Amino acid sequence: MQSIPVDTARLGVLRCAIAPEAKISNFETQEVKRDRDGNPVWTVAVTVRQDGRRISVIEIAVTGQPKSIDEGQIVKVTGLTAFMWSMGDRHGVSFRADAITPVPGSPTAHAKGGDA
Repeated sequence: MQSIPVDTARLGVLRCAIAPEAKISNFETQEVKRDRDGNPVWTVAVTVRQDGRRISVIEIAVTGQPKSIDEGQIVKVTGLTAFMWSMGDRHGVSFRADAITPVPGSPTAHAKGGDA
């Protein structure tokens, strides 16, 4: 599997679309996927929007549960890597990061109002 480092500074604003969820490796047993060291792997769906372009959503895997990340919040992604994969006739790109952290002071979907 070829890995490609991603320059997150060129991706524009990164915003949490779906809060962190444990990545399931076996849906029958609900077993959580683990990395090489045995740590649980989590996923966060993140929107990417560069200036003047449409929004894309990527799902990023990260070791350990990211803390204090809510849907709609702007996040910082550290050590983002893209992996090209193929299985038979299927192929695609998956993403992994060293860390996903909230940007201090960024609003969340819950703070945008409408709940009054």
